[in-house]
Amino acid sequence: MILSDLISFLKSVDVRPRKSLSQNFLVDPNILRKIVDLAEIEPGEPVLEIGAGPGSLTSALLAKGARVYAVELDPIFAGALERFQNGNLNVFQADILKFPIEKLPKNIKVVANLPYHITSPILERLFASSFSSITIMVQKEVADRMASAPGSKDFGSLSVFVQFYSKIAGSFIVPPACFYPQPKIDSTVIRLNSTPPPEVDPVKFFGFVHKAFQQRRKMITSSLGLPKEAVRNVLVSIGARPDARPETLSLDQWAGLTEKLAQLPL
Repeated sequence: MILSDLISFLKSVDVRPRKSLSQNFLVDPNILRKIVDLAEIEPGEPVLEIGAGPGSLTSALLAKGARVYAVELDPIFAGALERFQNGNLNVFQADILKFPIEKLPKNIKVVANLPYHITSPILERLFASSFSSITIMVQKEVADRMASAPGSKDFGSLSVFVQFYSKIAGSFIVPPACFYPQPKIDSTVIRLNSTPPPEVDPVKFFGFVHKAFQQRRKMITSSLGLPKEAVRNVLVSIGARPDARPETLSLDQWAGLTEKLAQLPL
């Protein structure tokens, strides 16, 4: 759907893009093709699309032969998606944060231009579900944080969270000119492949991670609220510096830290 087609469609349904819902619509067919190629969609595969909007990506996914489960909050857009019906499209007018993802096919692929203002809550729901890969468009700075490595300035709790459940499998940048209306920021399409999480209690794991990154300038020995000497000894035992700060620990080291701290009689 190029710009003139989109504007014509929006006029036909009497809708204007809503900034409050992060409604910036893709109008570059080349980007749509790149998204579908990055997701490696095969005929017959189930795909969850979040925030289908006017349906440009929906149409591209259906053209690849995917069985599309499109979740769209806006009732007008949800109703209009039926114009693409070819027997492989299931449309749900619903809030993705309340939608029963667990009722969809197992190991589903997720392909979406996410509403930027609720990216993190959506990821939490997706990671709690059964997925094979997630190919999403997000703000570039968010994608940079997702993919960052330990020791970099972008490495934080979001990096650890995403890499706990998945492996980065590719990405590309999308400039503002590819959207209508044009946002003021660059976007990135990033693919996350599902991986088995570390064998550690996720509640305790993320409890330590969030506590430490809330005070990322402090040493971990000072930010966890635990006896400093005990934390220092555990850090050394997992191959980290005794004065380590949270952004310097790898995912495996965070898992080791959690496991060993949980065993201590604190």
